[in-house]
Amino acid sequence: MIVTVGNTKGGVGKTTIAVNLAIARALAGRDVWLIDGDRQGTAQTAISIRADAGHAPGISCASYPDGVTLRAQVQQQASKFDDIIIDAGGRDSTALRAALVLSDVLLVPFQPRSYDVWALDDIASLVDEARSVRDGLRCYAILNCADPGETSTDNIEAAAAVADVPQFEYLPTPLRRRKAYSNAAGQGLSVLELKPSDKKAIDELNSLIIQLF
Repeated sequence: MIVTVGNTKGGVGKTTIAVNLAIARALAGRDVWLIDGDRQGTAQTAISIRADAGHAPGISCASYPDGVTLRAQVQQQASKFDDIIIDAGGRDSTALRAALVLSDVLLVPFQPRSYDVWALDDIASLVDEARSVRDGLRCYAILNCADPGETSTDNIEAAAAVADVPQFEYLPTPLRRRKAYSNAAGQGLSVLELKPSDKKAIDELNSLIIQLF
């Protein structure tokens, strides 16, 4: 399966989610390829930190911020992997557009802020373009860095706003603001591996994985 974690809005936590998904799938015994399609190269940096620390399993990772190269490499090498996770976006880029045409699933993280919700319309237009040339692209929106608590007004309003963007299905598996995510990322780990463990973060990530895979 090819999953792109992307958004034309920056700062929504897509790299953290992409790295966590890639590591989680590798821990489950899958052959995983993580592609960094963002010129900032944050995902590749995280995997380099992981490799330098000797954490297992190792994660295959490549950086293709150019859409032409990304498309060509995925088409040539996709058969070697069970799952490909593409970290793309932060803006409308050739890499993001290429990833959308190649992917089975697009996961769009957004935070409970007005700017993030409004930005869904931008990437929705890219989804329409991708679907015009590729059938079967499934698109999900997930609330990331959600406020703690089940009754947060901001969370509820942000989730409800997705209903106004028909290109996306809202996943009722929000990832909340937890130090575990940043602590794990700084070590090239997923929250599934972090010690001491954060059970709530682990449960959240596992719920997302069940929905996606």
